[in-house]
Amino acid sequence: MEVCGGQTHALLKHGIDQLLIESVALIHGPGCPVCVTATERVDQALDLARRADVILCSYGDMLRVPGSDGLDLLGLRAQGADVRVLYSPLDALEIARDARDRLVVFLAVGFETTAPATALLAQRTLAEGLSNLKLLLAHVRVAPVLDPLLSDPACAVQGLLAAGHVCAVVGEQEYVALAERHRLPIVVTGFSPQELLQGILQCIEQLEDGRHQLENAYRGVVNPQGNGEARALVEAVFEPADTVWRGLGLIPGGGYQLRRAFAGLSIDQAGRNPIAPCPELCPSARVLQGLMRPPDCEHFGGACTPEHPLGAPMVSSEGACAAYYHYQR
Repeated sequence: MEVCGGQTHALLKHGIDQLLIESVALIHGPGCPVCVTATERVDQALDLARRADVILCSYGDMLRVPGSDGLDLLGLRAQGADVRVLYSPLDALEIARDARDRLVVFLAVGFETTAPATALLAQRTLAEGLSNLKLLLAHVRVAPVLDPLLSDPACAVQGLLAAGHVCAVVGEQEYVALAERHRLPIVVTGFSPQELLQGILQCIEQLEDGRHQLENAYRGVVNPQGNGEARALVEAVFEPADTVWRGLGLIPGGGYQLRRAFAGLSIDQAGRNPIAPCPELCPSARVLQGLMRPPDCEHFGGACTPEHPLGAPMVSSEGACAAYYHYQR
């Protein structure tokens, strides 16, 4: 199993899944942070965007993720809501400086790779005293979600390709413990066809040798301790928190919350909507758990396309359904 949407797209784009022998099967995990953002968070963002005094900012893919009523932020923008796409969280600073009479909310999503940039935004917001800039956090942590996923009796995963960009930030330690706890090989892997094949090969060699350990096949980018400056930045601003993943439920330590010194930057979530189930038409929970391949969904490529998605895995440019749609229809 790979747990990175970029790796999923590369595996399918280059046909690696079709080139492997039959005894080696690839299972796609919950590798897209946009896809696993809880419906509750999307609903909160939609409620905020409806307010005339709010400028709602986020990354482009998030604008097309449907809430519990099927509406998305892009649709609200078409109706006149002030919803803006950011390429860097720090762009929110300039928006807040120029619109001091309005509330600027940044919907922050992503794995550990984007958390440092959000942490930097939080620090600079406090330093500048921008009281009109708030954060709606939807960051998630990869290693904690793998524990319940790998413990599920229905899980058929025998080896794991760890996302190189995540490990470049957090290091290897969490994955060393996972390999030992679940007795399966884990290989830190890059994104090119050669790097992915190397990761698959090292997983298979461990299985054939009866080994289960963490191996780093991406040493040019990942060192065992990760990126010290990025980790220090994240740890200064955030602390782990139990977080709902779309389709997977509440994951202990599966995300971040702001530390007390930065708590004033959190948008008020009092009276927020309850967790909403995924739409019945979209079996995204099974796709995100690796229990269903996208083409096995009856709506794939018909009622559900990137232009008219029924669920988040078809929306995001890193979603597994979008990957199959673009490369293996």
